[in-house]
Amino acid sequence: MADLKPSSDISFVEIFLCSAFAACFAEFCTIPLDTAKVRLQLQRKTFASEGVSLPKYRGLLGTVATIAREEGLAALWKGITAGLHRQFIYGGLRIGLYEPVKSFLVGSDFVGDIPLYQKILAALLTGAMAIVIANPTDLVKVRLQAEGKLPAGVPGRYAGALDAYFTIVRQEGLGALWTGLGPNIARNAIINAAELASYDEVKQTILQIPGFTDSAFTHVLAGLGAGFFAVCIGSPIDVVKSRMMGDSSYKNTVDCFIKTLKNEGILAFYKGFLPNFGRLGSWNVVMFLTLEQVKKIVTGQAYYD
Repeated sequence: MADLKPSSDISFVEIFLCSAFAACFAEFCTIPLDTAKVRLQLQRKTFASEGVSLPKYRGLLGTVATIAREEGLAALWKGITAGLHRQFIYGGLRIGLYEPVKSFLVGSDFVGDIPLYQKILAALLTGAMAIVIANPTDLVKVRLQAEGKLPAGVPGRYAGALDAYFTIVRQEGLGALWTGLGPNIARNAIINAAELASYDEVKQTILQIPGFTDSAFTHVLAGLGAGFFAVCIGSPIDVVKSRMMGDSSYKNTVDCFIKTLKNEGILAFYKGFLPNFGRLGSWNVVMFLTLEQVKKIVTGQAYYD
């Protein structure tokens, strides 16, 4: 993600809608990878009498293949409705609020290039604010994705996204919709900032290489770089967030972190790293390319600095 500058003739509502559409489109294209990532993150070591049994899900392609074989292709899009809810709210707000927050931080009279640390701070704030509002959609999405194949005759916990919202409130209380909010705020704020800074730096580095221009191919490479950097930083928080949302037995964030570390070791926090990178890298590429085109349609001028 770069320093997105809305032109003077585009409103906050237009920026929000452009960003929300691009985020939803990227979500639809990449959610099978996210489903695989969630299954890998929630998978725990199981012990048989003779030792450790083999895990059910192994690797990105293996997980995708297992889900498709056992549950059907449609299972790879489990949670898509809640995912679209999330991206419409979170994706629209984090980008739509970025420019106003950044301008507020530097002041209306500021002239020149905005310092990198101000961009990072603005992205941290917008990521945190957006996910506070969107957390219920994230919770429902993870709950639906986490549910695997059930025995014949056994109904699922939820009939769909809307049923999940009402069921969670009825059975667990309204506050349950904000389960995992702490690690979710940390994850999204950090990843949002990582994407902002790394996209800009990777893009500028690529543009210094002879033969490269500010083209779609450059945006693809920069998006992959941003995704990789964001996953390296955010994966441990993402695992804790997914586990807290998928399993209500944890007391709090610290309890989930300690139990995971004690029972499975430090590498457990990087479970699903490759599908997470595949998901976040491809998500960034699709989202930014789509956003640029949608803004061109709306304003006739979409650009990155």
